[in-house]
Amino acid sequence: MSVTVSAAPVSHAVRVEQVPDPQVPERASRRSYSAKYKAAILAEYEGLDKEGKGALLRREGLYTSLISEWRKQRDRGALEALSRPRGRPAADPSERENARLRAQVARLEAELDTTRKVIEVQGKLSALLEQLATGGATDEDPAR
Repeated sequence: MSVTVSAAPVSHAVRVEQVPDPQVPERASRRSYSAKYKAAILAEYEGLDKEGKGALLRREGLYTSLISEWRKQRDRGALEALSRPRGRPAADPSERENARLRAQVARLEAELDTTRKVIEVQGKLSALLEQLATGGATDEDPAR
């Protein structure tokens, strides 16, 4: 009796779809331009003739639509806004202190409320124990 084992053929070749293209990035990203770069390109572009403008755009890899958009931004004053750091402005120290104190007041008020409830329960318990102690003594006296 012979045992036949069927093994899958071993292939050392790699399919073309599995090899990533080193020239193409995995994820495309947009180019971003600094306000300083935009201002420099606009100044240079506006000083050139038609052939020079085309050469500048080819050299920098830009389109005329970008130039017109940058002009609009410059006219609106957006270039100054773009040069400012991104994100929220720094918090005022007094605002930070006020927020900290508000949180502390809220925490202390909750603690005070809990303390008042505990004192109220202790008072009721004390009254109940006193009533049981005096009531229990009066109940035992008539039985004697």
